[in-house]
Amino acid sequence: MLMQKVLNATDVRKEWGKFIDEVVRIRPQMVKRNRDYFLSLSVEHISILLEPFRFKLEMQEDDDGTFIATFEDFDLIGTGDDQDEALANLIQELKEYAVEYIDHIPLYMNAPNRKKHSLTS
Repeated sequence: MLMQKVLNATDVRKEWGKFIDEVVRIRPQMVKRNRDYFLSLSVEHISILLEPFRFKLEMQEDDDGTFIATFEDFDLIGTGDDQDEALANLIQELKEYAVEYIDHIPLYMNAPNRKKHSLTS
């Protein structure tokens, strides 16, 4: 098991406020409901966990002077008249992709070319 203490979902429901305070202020919590387990993390904890992961940015200048920005392993591009605009457009594309991914997570998690974008792979 990932954590020493696994909380019962019924107990969590009974003390919801205490549970949230523990997750946000102290540590992640593992919860068991029937045969299912899930982990609750605060945004701060997620930020710490994901900090070592970085996107590899590739920037190219096209023949017409347009800049093209891409992230390795993502089929996304951003273009612009300068590098900053191309990067800003690429970031916007990535945000839209993240929303699309979450909205269709069963599809993307099972697609061979998208599975590695999932936290579960």
